Amino acid sequence: MKTDKLLLQKGIKFLSITLVLMFLGPGLIYEAFKNSDHQLYMLVLVIGAIFSIGAIGLGFYSLKLIIDSLFGKKRQV
Repeated sequence: MKTDKLLLQKGIKFLSITLVLMFLGPGLIYEAFKNSDHQLYMLVLVIGAIFSIGAIGLGFYSLKLIIDSLFGKKRQV
């Protein structure tokens, strides 16, 4: 049983994007709560929440891709 290397590379690429979003999302939320009297408070808070939710979803998707590359059916080329 061989590993689908293209699918594994795609999963690792998405996992690296997830890692960036995992730090960026909570950082933006923290900065929004720290500056709650600023006029862009809600915008920064919403963007931080979207990044955090995106990190969770992209994390599950990237792990699914990696598991499918190791154990899943092979692609027809």
